[in-house]
Amino acid sequence: MSQHAPARDGTRAVFANGTAHSRDQHRCLAAAYDPVTLPRLAAAGVGPGWRCLEIGAGGGSIARWLADRVAPGGSVLATDLDPRDLTPGPGLEVAALDVARDPLPEAAYDLVVARLVLQHLPSRDTVLRKLVRALRPGGLLQIDEIDASYEPPLLTPDPRAEALYTRFLRAKQAAMRAAGGDPHWGRKVPAAMRAAGLTALDVYLHIGVRHAGDPGLGLQLNHTRNLRDRLTEQGMTAGELDRVGELMRDPAFRAASSVLYSVQGRRPGRAAP
Repeated sequence: MSQHAPARDGTRAVFANGTAHSRDQHRCLAAAYDPVTLPRLAAAGVGPGWRCLEIGAGGGSIARWLADRVAPGGSVLATDLDPRDLTPGPGLEVAALDVARDPLPEAAYDLVVARLVLQHLPSRDTVLRKLVRALRPGGLLQIDEIDASYEPPLLTPDPRAEALYTRFLRAKQAAMRAAGGDPHWGRKVPAAMRAAGLTALDVYLHIGVRHAGDPGLGLQLNHTRNLRDRLTEQGMTAGELDRVGELMRDPAFRAASSVLYSVQGRRPGRAAP
């Protein structure tokens, strides 16, 4: 979830990099979702010599893993609107990129990865086609996105606490829509990738249980601080955000996570020998 800085069209993006909140968010994202994203890439055969591009690389956990995986002979370009939380290294280049506006080289990459990025972009379908064109024939695109329409509270102290948590979730979705995002886009990814011309589509769904100590719930706690201005714009008070934070720290609290869709597809054709 890393297309965070203000876009050149003046849109006020939901998240911002280079802050204590962003570093905590990147940590929680990596802990919550790398166990899904990275095995998917490994199972697809990512290995030495691959040329890779990550869009919206955030804190860089995927890019660093890729750089180790594609050595020797491979390369990784990690991009973000604001790449200040990214660090280059052996086989790993970092660049600022507004994927909605800046050009990408065509037929250049064996792998393109975008996790929790396109759902934030109003032009997501256009961007998706751009990512497909950046693939070499036979190249792999992996898009990981959430569908936040199903993440109900399961165990709360009382109905008022349950209603407060549900209100918090709805305020987050409203804030995302206000910025041009689609919090339910995860479920639409497979059809969007097929419409963009990809084949050999492979769809994996992940859902978990949020509880104290779970990094997915840690991400929710981060959002009570990181998105405080956005959430108050949607009608929540500072006191309510403090109370929902206390609720999520309760060891007895349980909630279903959102559904993470990890979808892979390949650009038709064969890579040049």
